[in-house]
Amino acid sequence: MKSFEDSLLLDFYGNLLTEKTRNTLELYLDDDLTLAEIADSENITRQGVHDTVKRGLNQLREYEDKLGLAGKFTSQMTIINEAIELIDNDDAKGARTLLEALKTEI
Repeated sequence: MKSFEDSLLLDFYGNLLTEKTRNTLELYLDDDLTLAEIADSENITRQGVHDTVKRGLNQLREYEDKLGLAGKFTSQMTIINEAIELIDNDDAKGARTLLEALKTEI
């Protein structure tokens, strides 16, 4: 099942994959092609595409488990969005508190 999280992991760790795996995942996740469409365009079997996608997604998740970069990014974006909302509500002090906490996290 395709998800935003998988696309985010591909953005963060895609360059660590083989070119074939990265390209297949880009077609599947970013271009929203089906396994059959990718198989036709790459001249391989649908099962071959399925295996490549499954293996690639597992690799991306392993990288995230070890490095945690995408999770940290998501957490930081949440804090930034909360700070922006506080600024929009004229709570500069609250926004500053959030941003100071973010600064210590980096």
